[in-house]
Amino acid sequence: MPVAEAELRPKKASFHLKSADAILDEVKAAIGQDSPKSAQARSAVLAVIRRSLAEARRSAEADLIDHGRGTRCAQNLSAAQDEIIRAIHRFAVTQVYPVDNPSGAEAIALAAVGGYGRGTLAPGSDIDLLFILPYKQTPWGEQVTEYVLYMLWDLGQKVGHAVRSVDDCIRMARADMTVRTATLEARYLTGDRALFDTLEKRFEGEIMPKTGPEFIAAKMAEREERHRQMGNTRYVVEPNIKDGKGGLRDLHTLFWIGKYFYRVKTSAELVDKGVFSRDEYRLFQKAEDFLWAIRCHLHFLTGRADEKLTFDVQPELASRLHYADRPGMLGVERLMKRYFLVAKDVGDLTRIFCTSLEFDHAKPLDMMGRVTGMFKRGKVAIKGEPDFVIDSGRLNTTKADTFETRPLSIIKSFLVASRNDLLFHPDAIKQLRRSLRLVGHDVRTDKQANEWFLEILTSPRTVERILRQMNESGVLGKFVPEFGKIVALMQFNMYHHYTVDEHLIRAVGVMAEIANGGLREQLPLTHELLPSLNDTRLLYVALFLHDIAKGRPEDHSIAGARIARKFCPRLGLDAAETDTVSWLVQYHLTMSEIAQARDLQDPETARAFADIVQSPQRLALLMILTACDIRAVGPGVWTGWKGSLLRSLYYATEPLLSGGHSRVTQSDRIAEAKHKLEEALSAWPKPELEAYMGRHYNHYWLRAELELQLEHARMIRAADNAHNPFAGAIRVQAFEGITEVSFYTPDHPRLLSLIAGACTMCEASIIGAQIFSTRDGRALDTFRLRRAFTSDEDEKVRANRIIETVKALLQGKRQVLIDVGKESRHNRRLRPFTLPASVEVSNTLSEKFTVIEVMGLDRTGLLHHLTRAISDLNLTIGSAHIGTYGEKAVDVFYVTDLTGHKIESKPRQKAIRDTLLAVFNPEAPRHEERAPKVVNG
Repeated sequence: MPVAEAELRPKKASFHLKSADAILDEVKAAIGQDSPKSAQARSAVLAVIRRSLAEARRSAEADLIDHGRGTRCAQNLSAAQDEIIRAIHRFAVTQVYPVDNPSGAEAIALAAVGGYGRGTLAPGSDIDLLFILPYKQTPWGEQVTEYVLYMLWDLGQKVGHAVRSVDDCIRMARADMTVRTATLEARYLTGDRALFDTLEKRFEGEIMPKTGPEFIAAKMAEREERHRQMGNTRYVVEPNIKDGKGGLRDLHTLFWIGKYFYRVKTSAELVDKGVFSRDEYRLFQKAEDFLWAIRCHLHFLTGRADEKLTFDVQPELASRLHYADRPGMLGVERLMKRYFLVAKDVGDLTRIFCTSLEFDHAKPLDMMGRVTGMFKRGKVAIKGEPDFVIDSGRLNTTKADTFETRPLSIIKSFLVASRNDLLFHPDAIKQLRRSLRLVGHDVRTDKQANEWFLEILTSPRTVERILRQMNESGVLGKFVPEFGKIVALMQFNMYHHYTVDEHLIRAVGVMAEIANGGLREQLPLTHELLPSLNDTRLLYVALFLHDIAKGRPEDHSIAGARIARKFCPRLGLDAAETDTVSWLVQYHLTMSEIAQARDLQDPETARAFADIVQSPQRLALLMILTACDIRAVGPGVWTGWKGSLLRSLYYATEPLLSGGHSRVTQSDRIAEAKHKLEEALSAWPKPELEAYMGRHYNHYWLRAELELQLEHARMIRAADNAHNPFAGAIRVQAFEGITEVSFYTPDHPRLLSLIAGACTMCEASIIGAQIFSTRDGRALDTFRLRRAFTSDEDEKVRANRIIETVKALLQGKRQVLIDVGKESRHNRRLRPFTLPASVEVSNTLSEKFTVIEVMGLDRTGLLHHLTRAISDLNLTIGSAHIGTYGEKAVDVFYVTDLTGHKIESKPRQKAIRDTLLAVFNPEAPRHEERAPKVVNG
């Protein structure tokens, strides 16, 4: 879409365009004396054209790399394709199927349609052609059409084609919106010009008049559905360059509607029609050029028509586009920031275009371009707001120079929109965009403006929409410069789904949804805590600021806390409130990290966390902030299991801060746990129950919750009664989104490693493990798996497959390959990432265990290799806590030596570090690992 006229030609540069005449001269030389109809001649023609196409692609790619002009590259490729098709067509009609005295029926016209019709092609684009034939057709037309098509197919090109008469084209365009759009973009290539001109004239005279509203509605509906399928946000970290929100297809849609409704031939004419200003048109050109550059580079890089900017191609694209690393930002992050800013520009242009249509077309369209209902012209005053008016149902200024004369009204406009739940009038949008320079130091430091912003930020009914409007207009980044620095900032990792600014706005939106009564089932504790808070405003402010220092060389939590200490007084918060917000920002990751990576049954975990939090009010605030933060990361990141971990940490910590049960002794806790299980198993014969209770060590009663104890008791009793040395049990927990699989078997050092290997072989993701042993030498291990199926029955089928695999491994019937999972799809996705591995060994985090925390690049089978290494170190694992954050694995193991003591020796701690670090750099040759056999296992 340079959205250029049909005859547009690329500018001269390092690209060399070979004309159809030059191609035909080479063809004639290659054929020599052979008959043009012979197989030898056809092969020679194909070889010349294939060489010409390859030369054109190399030349276009070189010009793109040299000059970076994406639109020009697409034009170059289109122009080269034009000449090739012209050469093939001319050779067909003059040499292969010549007609001395052609009749009116022996005519044919070739037209480019679709993206090719706009005069642009990406390297992997389809070649869309329309063969226009006269009403009366002869075999000659079919022969020429087949020759052209088969030649293009033999070149390896993807050709979409239609063969129609003019009458067919008009009839189908009237009935089918896709055909209508293709015909709208038709561009003459070669052949009988009169046929093409007839089609163009009839289409403009018979189809386009009085059907503008119908066409607009159809194109906007298509756009809305496309956005819905793509996630309805432009800020996803692996965007679709063509069909994603803010991508090329959105610009195409604008041109289709402009050409149909405003009858323009080029996008430049939209300026003359008053739709865009000259500055906005320049923005249109820059956005189009950048998007075409990305798309062409992507196709050249992958060798196919990929449209998604996946993680594996982003670094190479950044290199080709000369984006180098900077302090705090990788080159790939700088590239993607530019992409998101361009996508935002496309969104701005779309809003301007849609609102212009609304008033020219006299039907209201929302920001998605949908007709919103009855259109009411006229102005209605807003009580107490002399600077603003409701104009045709939208918020507008009373005067064109309102923002110029009173810059504070820029911030006030969003407050008024919030209070009255209004969208902005197109004139007001344009005024806002043109008044950004007025949002300077005086506006930022004005007490009234900051009070207005705090009201906007803490109004749950409208806050997410208004913040997004402020961000899209550019006002938010001007009013809060620290926020402006993270606009369109992406992080090159697989954990975060959105840009940082979008994540912050979504996090505030989650808080607003909770305040409005939503998410009650997903976040029950949050709803319990909310009424007890002294001031919920602090949560909105902390959520708005918690990641605001991303993209800097220093720790973003510490830098963010520093920003909070400066920003909160601006909003009118007092010293205590500022301190609370700053604390929340600094520790916003702490609760999540501890909940997911520590043994919550270990009393030391809650005590250490309580030392950080220090008050019940801060604990409640941090609990709610953590839930909002995780839910805003992206779809599927929040799970019921994470919620249950956070609740467990909260319930374990709250008594220590409120003085409730902090003095309960360990023996009291053991006695209470035993009593509860005895009550639940009261139907068992007393001697059997007493014997069973005596089989467990004290730490079992401290670390296994009652439901798990019951599951274990039933499994062990059934296995013992059947004289089975091996047993498995399954418990599906739908709310938490996990499936628990427990194993009861004779103990041996590599059991945990084998179970982890079996889970990898069955494509199951482990998120936690509790490891116990009984006094009679049996292992009792429970693994928690991330749910993979919607059906409980499917979960049980997978879990049973894991149990059978573990059994076969223990019997020696199967083996775990040393490179298990190496070629998995997950591992292929991880190839673009590098992450330094680290191993921390601590004796201060638990009274009983040494805690090993391992961080590094995740891979399929990693847990199997880590647990195998730990086993080889003669360590006993008490519990394992498995965390995955995109490409980053954080696995924590609570271990002792074989005598049950902590690892105090410094040399041995070093050996642990060295051994586990080596797991992240495997160099061992491929071999098979055989498990020790279990008799009758």
